[in-house]
Amino acid sequence: MNAPPPFESFLLMDGEKKIIVEKDTKVPNAASFIVLKEDHTLGNCIRAQLLRDPQVIFAGYKVPHPLEHRLVIRVQTTPDYSPVEAFTNAITDLDAEISLLEELFKQAIKGKGME
Repeated sequence: MNAPPPFESFLLMDGEKKIIVEKDTKVPNAASFIVLKEDHTLGNCIRAQLLRDPQVIFAGYKVPHPLEHRLVIRVQTTPDYSPVEAFTNAITDLDAEISLLEELFKQAIKGKGME
């Protein structure tokens, strides 16, 4: 069988970084973020969060190959705002949104007596 071992889809190997930043040399204020061990679920969430920022000109993502567990997120921003700053803010905002959703879910469960 040609499929990689199942643990390779989520476990970082020794020396692997979760996120690698590659600045674009041809397009101003643009960068690509390579996120290892993730897929469309996280890619679409981060892309949507980036597009909520008015200083982000472009945000898109791709999964280069279905058997490679990596995600490439491309971001272009206005001249006074760096792509790294936009990406960091998007992750922070997404984390806050998910925490709020978790809290609301817990309150709804408590209210239904389903603890």
